[in-house]
Amino acid sequence: MLELAAAFICFTSLLTYLNYRFVGLPPTIGVMVIALIFSVGLQSLSWLGFPGLEHRIGELLGQIDFNDLLMNWMLGFLLFAGALHVNLKDLRDYKWAIGGLATLGVIISTVLIGYLSHWIFGWLGWHVDLLYCLIFGALISPTDPIAVLGILRSAGAPKSLETTIVGEALFNDGVAVVVYSVLLGVIQLGEAPTVNAALWLFLEEAGGGILFGLLIGFICYWLMLSIEQHQIEVMLSLALVIGGSTLASHLHVSGPIAMVVAGLIIGNLGRTKAMNDFTRRYLDGFWELIDEILNALLFALIGMELLVLPFSWAHLGAALLVTLAILFARWISVVPVVLLSPHWRNMTRGTARILTWGALRGGVSVALALSLPAGPERDLILALTYIVVLVSILGQGLTIGRVVRSVTGGTPTAREDHA
Repeated sequence: MLELAAAFICFTSLLTYLNYRFVGLPPTIGVMVIALIFSVGLQSLSWLGFPGLEHRIGELLGQIDFNDLLMNWMLGFLLFAGALHVNLKDLRDYKWAIGGLATLGVIISTVLIGYLSHWIFGWLGWHVDLLYCLIFGALISPTDPIAVLGILRSAGAPKSLETTIVGEALFNDGVAVVVYSVLLGVIQLGEAPTVNAALWLFLEEAGGGILFGLLIGFICYWLMLSIEQHQIEVMLSLALVIGGSTLASHLHVSGPIAMVVAGLIIGNLGRTKAMNDFTRRYLDGFWELIDEILNALLFALIGMELLVLPFSWAHLGAALLVTLAILFARWISVVPVVLLSPHWRNMTRGTARILTWGALRGGVSVALALSLPAGPERDLILALTYIVVLVSILGQGLTIGRVVRSVTGGTPTAREDHA
């Protein structure tokens, strides 16, 4: 496993270099595109009668448990690193929009995508149980704007939009995982849980994650407050993520939500009261590097997964139809949240459009699809999820800057009217 990790890190570093030197796309998107081209090249060699290299790399990728790697390890690091740089005051200012999108928005999206995909599958002649369609809706609902944040900033996206998108992404992963777990439990148990049981599971996972994140975040903050040593404070933050993620899984609370809460505490209270300027720069540099490395590894892995995931041209056509349904469901889930927000009159005109188009799907969706029980439904959902993620990252990720500039004129503005 150590040799596999070394090989993959070297490969990802080469992809990052090639993108920076020759391609020039946003780092995460560029790495994924080059990895995708590499995968297609290997498959082309196989079609030409040289299958050895594709089979060998496919065997190596088969040794990687994508679901365990992302959900139990990488996601905690990525969410903590993201939360470190979120201003708690900005988050409070837009708490209703962020909370609505991360909870009500996820639920509306899950239901709409579930029913729309069930209709699309039936129209194509595929008999897929509605429950599996709802599971697909839950796993494809969480947004992953990692690749688009830099584009939003360079395009002059207003602060309100940037804060809303980041805040939603930090919390909706955990909420979507809880909804997904409830629906998956119905399949595994063979019966739907009662409303009380479903609410209790949600409170246990989401509420427990918040409380656990507060606990470990304040413990780490207190430890940092008692010393003035930048190496030790960075080690404490690293231990917080590794130990906190592991313990959260044993306590059956949401690790992603716990890491977000802990990251907000360290990034706000810890940064202002427990660190000097040198420690802040040291901590920021460390976690920015971790964030960039893990994002490059994640998107390279997504690009390479093409070699091991089963799909056909029929899946490609279905995925394009489903992508349209997902965008429609996203827009429907965004509009009421925006209109119900106390700040909606001060939001930039076109906010709903940007929030809809900027909602990229990413690795979390692929990881959840991989965790489904074996069967024909899993193969179909996995193939569609993978294609939807690729279309989302490439199509939306590479054009969101243009959408933002067309709406805002490329400058951060706050207009009184909203569309």
